[in-house]
Amino acid sequence: GAGSLAAPMPAKVTALMVSEGDSVTAGQTLVVLEAMKMEHSLRAPADGQVTAVHYAVGDLVEEGGELLSLETS
Repeated sequence: GAGSLAAPMPAKVTALMVSEGDSVTAGQTLVVLEAMKMEHSLRAPADGQVTAVHYAVGDLVEEGGELLSLETS
């Protein structure tokens, strides 16, 4: 099914580990965010494929902002 990975808090994107079209496995780190001087790694909720990346490294994202779209298998 279709899904997305959302930011749990307002943050800055410090690393993108995947690109559109990449296959991912559950638990794989997809995005690293920095908020209040702490890094937060966001992991894939399930196996699937990245269908879209909505932010770039250095971008600021609002809480709940959709970082990337996933098609889970």
